[in-house]
Amino acid sequence: MRNRNANIFLRGTAIFLLIIATVLTISSLIGYSRQRNSYPLGMTMGGVTIGGLDPQAASQRVLEVYKTPIQIQYNGDIIQIDPTSVGFELDIDSMLAAADLSRTGGAFWGGFWDYLWNRNPTPEAIPLRATIAEDRLRAYLQTEIAPRYDQSPSAAQPIPGSTSFTPGQPGLVLDIDSAVPLLEDALRSPTSRSVSLTSIKNTSATRPTLQNLEILMKQVVTTSGFDGVIGVDMLDLQNGQEIHFALNKGQDLSVNPDVAFTASSTIKIPILVSYFIQHGTAPVDDSVNTKILNMIHKSDNVASDDVMAELDPNTGPLVVSQDMKTIGLQNTFMAGFFYTGAPLLQRFTTPANQRVDVNTQPDVYNQTTSSDMAMLMEDIYQCSDTGGGALVAAFPDKMNKDVCKKIINYLEQDKIGVLIEAGVPEGTEVAMKHGWIPGSDNILHDVSAVGIVYSPGGNFVISAYTYHPIQNLFDVTNPLIANLTRAVYNYFNLTSQ
Repeated sequence: MRNRNANIFLRGTAIFLLIIATVLTISSLIGYSRQRNSYPLGMTMGGVTIGGLDPQAASQRVLEVYKTPIQIQYNGDIIQIDPTSVGFELDIDSMLAAADLSRTGGAFWGGFWDYLWNRNPTPEAIPLRATIAEDRLRAYLQTEIAPRYDQSPSAAQPIPGSTSFTPGQPGLVLDIDSAVPLLEDALRSPTSRSVSLTSIKNTSATRPTLQNLEILMKQVVTTSGFDGVIGVDMLDLQNGQEIHFALNKGQDLSVNPDVAFTASSTIKIPILVSYFIQHGTAPVDDSVNTKILNMIHKSDNVASDDVMAELDPNTGPLVVSQDMKTIGLQNTFMAGFFYTGAPLLQRFTTPANQRVDVNTQPDVYNQTTSSDMAMLMEDIYQCSDTGGGALVAAFPDKMNKDVCKKIINYLEQDKIGVLIEAGVPEGTEVAMKHGWIPGSDNILHDVSAVGIVYSPGGNFVISAYTYHPIQNLFDVTNPLIANLTRAVYNYFNLTSQ
């Protein structure tokens, strides 16, 4: 009886334990299944913690993080940017698929066994999967940020009554190339979504406008005390921009046509050019070289006649005139030799010397205008620099870079320390010719200078002709032309004015 009762007890106990085990197993399976429906603790998706969340909740959390605007600090301003506006697109489906594979991809019973032993799965980091349209990001910076928050540089302004300019203010311009990778990193980060754009380009203050330079140059004339006729032409040799004006007693004169002036010794530039037009690349013998140097350096009229005689012993001046006409200089001519009593070989009528509103009493033997001489100097420069220009076009068999460089070298020998040279820093390369000549009354009426100035900030031509009917005081005209040159030099070289 006892054995029977013991067996019943044992069976009951076994059944009870089996029931308990079954309940515990079922309960554990339910708990494991629920856990398996959520992502493992410690799992991240694109850097966002999603452990313990189901796919829908995980997706919502990741989207909330990456839809948060990124913040830009730029030039003292704080700017919020919607990620979608710059082409950021989150590939949430791909990340969820990768997370689901990590969640359900392992063996069920192996995972259940680990669950029973309280062994949590190793957390996995699902990398961010997103695309950024760089072209849209760049376009946003270029059209939305830069125009609103950049600081434009301010131009330098002329200082009235001087030859200088107030320094302009530099500007701040967004360095888009540096900004793009910084913003891309912020868009891809769940936590570091603020960017300080310190990579900005510091743009230099802009040069004054050409109109401002012209105003300053006219102020230089009107404050100089010179009350005669002046014609000025300035050419920017980098881009061909021009300032051309004429004044009579400080009042504007039309320059169409230009004002005729006595060329005096500046006519020796056309003589020099004509010599090389006629002789081209042929070597210059020592005798002619000496004559040319005396013509330019010493402004020797006898040497000038000798050089023209090399063109034609009888009509050399007319050869010069014809050459100038060929390259388009309608107001420049040489009508006779320099020597006293030289016959007038031809009487020239030009648009400039037919004006009736102004009369500078130009010499019938040699005349020019400020614009004609500026054009000639520009042609010489272009020929020497690029091998192009009107001289090469008109005389392709004679003129080339090497020939024009010789012309420049000769003109650099005119070193007198006044006029154009007095308006530039010592050591500045200047290729020029000056001119002044007394009238029949032995009083100085005409003073002129024309040259090419080579400067660090840009090369330019300055051509200035002055006439006074009573007396052209050199102590007035010399600093006037020097100051005109200085104003232009400062325009091209603001930082060293």
